[in-house]
Amino acid sequence: MSVRPLRASPAGSAGALHSPWRHVAQAAAALAAGMGVGRFVYTPILPLMHAGAGLSAGAGANLATANYIGYLLGALVGILAPALVRSRALLRISLVVLTGTLAAMPATHDTAVWFALRLSAGVASALIFVIAVSSLLSHLREYPAHLPGWAFGGVGAGIALSGLLVLVLRPVADWRAAWWASAALAAVLAVASWNLRPEARPTTTQATQATQATQAIQANADRAHEATTVTAAAADSSHAPRTHRWFTALFASYTLEGVGYIIAGTFLVAAIEQSSPGPLGGGAWVLVGLAAVPSSALWARLGRRWSRPDLLLAALVVQAVGIALPALIGGAPAALVSAVLFGATFIGVSTLALATGAHLEFPRSVALLTAGYSVGQILGPLVVASLLHHGYQQALVLAASVVLVAAVAAAVLRIGFPHHMVVVRATAPVRQPAPTESAADAGSHR
Repeated sequence: MSVRPLRASPAGSAGALHSPWRHVAQAAAALAAGMGVGRFVYTPILPLMHAGAGLSAGAGANLATANYIGYLLGALVGILAPALVRSRALLRISLVVLTGTLAAMPATHDTAVWFALRLSAGVASALIFVIAVSSLLSHLREYPAHLPGWAFGGVGAGIALSGLLVLVLRPVADWRAAWWASAALAAVLAVASWNLRPEARPTTTQATQATQATQAIQANADRAHEATTVTAAAADSSHAPRTHRWFTALFASYTLEGVGYIIAGTFLVAAIEQSSPGPLGGGAWVLVGLAAVPSSALWARLGRRWSRPDLLLAALVVQAVGIALPALIGGAPAALVSAVLFGATFIGVSTLALATGAHLEFPRSVALLTAGYSVGQILGPLVVASLLHHGYQQALVLAASVVLVAAVAAAVLRIGFPHHMVVVRATAPVRQPAPTESAADAGSHR
């Protein structure tokens, strides 16, 4: 599929043309640094810290919670101070701060200092994410949805690269070397994303409305490439159908997903290594990242043929099975299948949930869903902290159960879902497909 050259933004160099794939690569590098390494490298390093740094299971959960609190704070900064998402300087500062926090982890054994470092890393990760996603939405809005979808795959690439790095270092180094190596990887990715062009400054009232919609999406990534964000100003509330009951089911489902997915995302490697000591846990985490790379683009493509509530239900059930496998069966085959199922769904669930919220035209749907998801991530490690004294299997079973409850809420969402609502985009209202239009396009509104 041919892709048109990317037009220069008003804030960019006059008359300059840029390849959209170059922009995708730079955004992917930023997301790989901020999320794949800065946020998720803790998962494969956690067992090393248990063994070599004397970190208890409860303290490990607290450090995870610190990072998620920091991420929520950073996301709120991006929403409350929208001018910051257009700042290249803030992007660069955040990349430097993130790299510094990773490099500083081996410098101490003080849990309080580790807490502060992971909190700071969470803030920096969120700001990187906000700026990168707003840049994608601003500069690639006229291009096919698979382009930003592949950029969101940078999260998976960062997970795979950092997981592979830790896996290679394990036989010859300790937890300190793993943190230093992850800092070096983050630095390389920071250089690759250093010149990413932030979101263009709006110059018209219409552009301002579009930017406001973009800023609501920015806290949760991979997510907004459907380009169907709705703002309260854009919707005609006097004619819009009442969608409270569907949005309530969606909100419950997505919040519960935040709780369940983050438990697996934090403790999956430790749980696998508890029953199968050796490189299996680290290898499974690399597989999680590889499976996540194409997932956003693939789920978006599936959304053209099947309704989003159906896909959301399917993704949640598949994810619950993947989370439960290492706890219920154990062994290498279960661990590897679990990794693929989890990696292929956790980004897709977010993509589907936020696109569904936008379709419902509920005021500030994306911001509300993001808040619920973020709170769920903070609660996840705290909910299972008391179970970790008996190992990680019970935590995974609980996580899978929570995701299944999220699937039940998604099943409720399907009942009478208004598939044929008119979706108001950030630019202009778009009519629903007529019967003569392609089945692929109509399928997304079934």
